[in-house]
Amino acid sequence: MNPTKNIKFWCALLRTPKVGCTTFNKLLLKTTPEELFHISNKDLRHWGLHPLSIQALQNPDWANVKKDLNWLSHDNHHLIKITDSQYPPLLKEITNPPPLLFINGNPESLLKPQLAIVGSRNPSLTGLETAHEFSNSLSKLGFTITSGLALGIDGASHEGALSAQKETIAIMGTGLDRIYPARHHSLALKIANTGALVSEFPIGTPAKAHHFPQRNRIISGLCSGLLVIEATHRSGSLITAKMALDQNREVFAIPGSIRNPLAQGCNALIQEGAKLTTHCQDILEEFNIQPNFAANIPSQSTPPPLTMTQKTILETVQFSPTLVDAIVKHTRHPTNLILSTLLQLEILGLISSQNGFYTRIK
Repeated sequence: MNPTKNIKFWCALLRTPKVGCTTFNKLLLKTTPEELFHISNKDLRHWGLHPLSIQALQNPDWANVKKDLNWLSHDNHHLIKITDSQYPPLLKEITNPPPLLFINGNPESLLKPQLAIVGSRNPSLTGLETAHEFSNSLSKLGFTITSGLALGIDGASHEGALSAQKETIAIMGTGLDRIYPARHHSLALKIANTGALVSEFPIGTPAKAHHFPQRNRIISGLCSGLLVIEATHRSGSLITAKMALDQNREVFAIPGSIRNPLAQGCNALIQEGAKLTTHCQDILEEFNIQPNFAANIPSQSTPPPLTMTQKTILETVQFSPTLVDAIVKHTRHPTNLILSTLLQLEILGLISSQNGFYTRIK
């Protein structure tokens, strides 16, 4: 991707002190990043910006912005703005969506039906095998597996998708020029070659403890559902699961022995309403996907009967590229319901998606 003229202003705003996602997105409702750097101090104060932010807007850190632009000049390095049509629709619906996404790999991966798998960084051997098996099978069933590149369950989930020769997405808590943990460097390269590494943080951002809970909202926000495999009561995976529930996503959990500390978090999630999951079929059923049909994609067999909602939305999708906004306007269904149904229709092989557009196939 060759950086366009206004990209540098987006990157400069991203690096502005005291400007987080909330402030960034509020500013976008008032002006563009390019115009923002030409607004008077008086107006900036009137908008309630922090003095440090105003100072930085008057004297941008162009030296560090150049690092972002230099990184973007390389092959397969991309930057998606929240105003772009390629920005993932599900992610845009969450509270405080990231205004920018740095991507190393294929940006179209983010628009495909996704299921997140998360869990312990110190799992049992059984937990690692379970993550690998579920990821491998769900990848073959049409889901793109999304996780956080962490040690343990995250890494096994990425490996499971790659072993199925399917793309997978890793959400990073650092700038994309830095791989954390370092031992996953080769895994990260494989992911970038087949799927995508994604970060909301600018180039050069080091690993910081508070970045990882922050990135978890992106893991859950990109996906229609989240599967938790082995988590203690204090596991960060439970934070991700709570975010998924807040975002109206389906949450699944693998149960375990009441005497196993690694199962306590999952068992608690099930008590609180997460779906007890022992097989991929449990996940397919929650999305109203027929497992026998999905497992044979592509298949020449007759698809199962569609629900009224599926029929309504399928009829709205044209044989030419159709935006989600057009489907929302026509059906007046909630965006979350539409996106979930589009996922079902895509896995059933009735529609395809590309660059944020959906096209009817059958």
